[in-house]
Amino acid sequence: MVLGTALLPIAPAQAQIGRRFPSERKVMKDPVTGTPLTFLTSTPQGDSKIYQTHTQWTSDGQWLIFRSGRVPGEAMAVNEKTGEMVQVTEGGYSGMLNVARKSMKLYFMRNLPQHTRPATDPKDARPDEPRGVQIIEVDLARLLADSKAGKLQAATVYQRVCGTPPPALGAGGDMALDGNEDVVYFRVGKTEAARHLPADTKISSAFGPRKMGAGPAGLASMNITTGAIKHVVAVPFQIGHVQTNPWVPGEIVFCWETGGKSPQRTWTVLADGSGLRPLYPEADYEWVTHEAVIGPDEVALAIMGHRKIDFNKETSTATATASAVSTAPATTPDQRNPGQENAWGPSGTREKPTGLAIVNLRTRETVIAGQTPSGSGLWHVHGSPDGRWAVGDDFSRSLYLIDRHTREMLLLSTGHKETAADHPHPTFSPDGTRIEIQSAMLSPDNRSMNICIVPVPEAWLKRTYKDK
Repeated sequence: MVLGTALLPIAPAQAQIGRRFPSERKVMKDPVTGTPLTFLTSTPQGDSKIYQTHTQWTSDGQWLIFRSGRVPGEAMAVNEKTGEMVQVTEGGYSGMLNVARKSMKLYFMRNLPQHTRPATDPKDARPDEPRGVQIIEVDLARLLADSKAGKLQAATVYQRVCGTPPPALGAGGDMALDGNEDVVYFRVGKTEAARHLPADTKISSAFGPRKMGAGPAGLASMNITTGAIKHVVAVPFQIGHVQTNPWVPGEIVFCWETGGKSPQRTWTVLADGSGLRPLYPEADYEWVTHEAVIGPDEVALAIMGHRKIDFNKETSTATATASAVSTAPATTPDQRNPGQENAWGPSGTREKPTGLAIVNLRTRETVIAGQTPSGSGLWHVHGSPDGRWAVGDDFSRSLYLIDRHTREMLLLSTGHKETAADHPHPTFSPDGTRIEIQSAMLSPDNRSMNICIVPVPEAWLKRTYKDK
């Protein structure tokens, strides 16, 4: 196992960890809904938020971690009250940024340079060998304090190498921090996953027009103190997003990734590999996506209703099955209205119930919290940990808030531009009073995004409910 700081690339002085950037914070009213919007960044610098499956705020509640082009390849922190920004990585990162909830720490993977791969003899190294990664911890408390005081030290003072998974594992992609914050979970490659599957396992082939979803794949864990690695689970399909339950140590949620409709999207497993099961067992006609753990016992997900009923009758529904991989062109190739290819099969229409669904991990019961009356329907979804609110965006990049007690739904914000480089990906703050999104509302090129905070209306926060 290769450890140490010698493998950390040396960054130029202008890319130094702890470098501060002036505030761009702006507050404005949504021109349609009147909701006050706080843009924590407001210039076109290629900002994007962490995915809604992961924590956004630091444990002290003062900073949000995000990706940005301000320093290419590095992550940033922005103070929610002042708007001041600080560079919080040096040497780059790969995949998901993991913000700890119990401590001022940040965890991520970093790709190793090709020439540092272990080899018995340099001439034995092959170009197609798996690329190694390190798992890095950043001491945010010390870094932010030193940055504020103007007493920055070398990157190695703030960044620690937790461990280096063997390149043969094929580690990469999504990484998730356990609820106890002593272990991280990450995807492993096909070769490693195949080692842990019974010989007679039927490996899933590609599914849908994007030709994704083929397996096998797996998950492994690393102890961030000892560097010890353990196998968690192997499955016969491609794994996409990986997340944990921050309130329940050892509980993992992951998905079968196809780039669209999956035969069975959502899965859960425990850290010791036991309890593997579909989280929400779906039907062929259901298009399930964008699952996110929102509380100790709950996962929000979208059951999509973005396609017209009988959309593929003219192509013979008898042959347009969800199991077929098709090279047929999209009926609507416009990125503003994705997922219209006939080869996805008879799913994603409003002929059956659709909307923002909440699944209880303990009882396995599912309820639909709400759905837009028309249009694409809710797409990326989230909820407040206290169970009061749910939120979702749609294809138009509009943001809808749902009161889970009354089922009332409110258009909270709109105008974030369908041409944006990505979707809003709404995520609640830990106290359930604010929602972070990424928005192109201020973008001069209609694509570049900024980090934006949208509040739950004060009148809604003051609501009280009779016990049922």
